[in-house]
Amino acid sequence: MAVFLAMGTTAALAEDGAIKGVVELFTSQGCSSCPPADKALGELAKQGDVVALAYHVDYWNYLGWPDTLASRDNTDRQYAYARMFGRSGVYTPQVVLNGREHMNGSNLDAIRRRIGELQTESKGLSVPVKAEINGDEIRIRVGAGKGKANIVVAYFDRQRAVKIETGENKGRTVQYWNAVTDLQTIGMWEGSEANLILPAAMLAKAQNSGCAILLQRMRSADTPGAILGAAVLTADGTRPGLSPAVDGALDSAGR
Repeated sequence: MAVFLAMGTTAALAEDGAIKGVVELFTSQGCSSCPPADKALGELAKQGDVVALAYHVDYWNYLGWPDTLASRDNTDRQYAYARMFGRSGVYTPQVVLNGREHMNGSNLDAIRRRIGELQTESKGLSVPVKAEINGDEIRIRVGAGKGKANIVVAYFDRQRAVKIETGENKGRTVQYWNAVTDLQTIGMWEGSEANLILPAAMLAKAQNSGCAILLQRMRSADTPGAILGAAVLTADGTRPGLSPAVDGALDSAGR
């Protein structure tokens, strides 16, 4: 993918709202304890003030249902977090909050509470990140701060219903939100304001798509650390999460 560094960009970038934190869920369609966490992530995505991302992992595929949204890259990211936390293994459903700590992904109230606490403990998002779609471009601006971090883009499908035919969730149709399809490091931030331009084609090709921009420190070349800032965009310009029409239809169906 082409990436352009825009020096001295003067175009106004849209405010992306007050983002309170980043919640990354590691989940699987083959995990019987994951649907409550998938539902919780959907609630977070619809809030609009949290960047909520789902990484479907592939290590439960042997149970009889190959996750249709899973990738080895997603599994590798979870294991990278495990190294950062000093853990020898991984689990689902796991959420990682602001790249700093992890907890069970099913407890929505606890996740919301902890995101608020991280802000008060100076472990929230301290560097402003703004983004907008402008014609055929995605324009990204990262504010000033201290230290170094990677600028990462996570492309995702906003919502998708999957009918699971075998495995531990056989017979269930589950709604999935913000399932990550690609994760790319697009630049390095070194403490001063940075402006970047990406082609918007990845979003324009599908109304169901979106992307999150994460400013993330690295513990080492392959071990992630704290997330310092974040923004989120959707292809159609609506708020993150489901559209009102889809959201209402799901509520009517009792899902």
